[in-house]
Amino acid sequence: MRSFFTVCLLVLPAGVLATPVVLPCSDPGALRAAVEVAAMDDATPDDRDDLVSDLFDCLGHPDPAVRDDLAYATLAAWLRGDAVSPTVRGDLLVDLSAELAPKHPDPRGFRPPFAALVLSEVARTDRVSAWMTDKQRHQLVAAAADYLAGVRDYRGFIDGEGWRHGVAHGADLVMQLVLNPALDAPARRRLLDAVAAQVAPPEAPPYVHTESERLARPVLLALGQESFDAVQWSAWVAALAAPAPMAGWGEAWQSEAGLARRHNLRAFLMALHVGLSGREDAAAWQAPVAEALRASD
Repeated sequence: MRSFFTVCLLVLPAGVLATPVVLPCSDPGALRAAVEVAAMDDATPDDRDDLVSDLFDCLGHPDPAVRDDLAYATLAAWLRGDAVSPTVRGDLLVDLSAELAPKHPDPRGFRPPFAALVLSEVARTDRVSAWMTDKQRHQLVAAAADYLAGVRDYRGFIDGEGWRHGVAHGADLVMQLVLNPALDAPARRRLLDAVAAQVAPPEAPPYVHTESERLARPVLLALGQESFDAVQWSAWVAALAAPAPMAGWGEAWQSEAGLARRHNLRAFLMALHVGLSGREDAAAWQAPVAEALRASD
């Protein structure tokens, strides 16, 4: 995508080009002003499209007012309002997916989770009105599953820095995909296996930033999409609730890591239990969850 500021450079007088080139997202104030102009009633679709690349560049900005309130919030609003052209939306699909790959590390830890969060909005546009090819959709499923399962930066909210929230943002992306009627059961199961990988991983701290609830959402929604039969569901819950490498959950009380795993597992199971309450078929789905809760008590 050619950015708004790149276009501006192309039309500047030659003498001006001798001055230092402004790096992406180095002038959030100018970008914010341009976004405000693009929100006016007489703005054209091109006015927004020309800014998408610059907003994309700001997803890794260390200032949460720029990263969250300007870049993410604007892109999310435009995608939900169908205010981004199909061409630019397709560019976002490619560029955001690339940000999830391990070959695009971000030492500060902001870009991948916020790329995942914006990508969830791109995925939502295809859920609401299909536009992706089957190949694009399944590539996105693979990217989303690999990203969520591979998260190892468990930072949530930090005063002065704001959110990273890789697990929760990855779960939000998975949720939008699980809801897509164009996906088949195997694709949904791949996504839910990625969820299972983050329910209670051995290296994770106790989840206190809504991770467990966010992980539970796509699972609860998938149960309404015929993603599991009763036998598959029981096996899936039993596998994620297994205490290995501990011999049993009683060992969890002997280490910080064990206690964190127990906390995270039970928080997820409780979110499932509550979410299933009130459904006509709740008993069948809740039985394996209740058994896992008893086993980890």
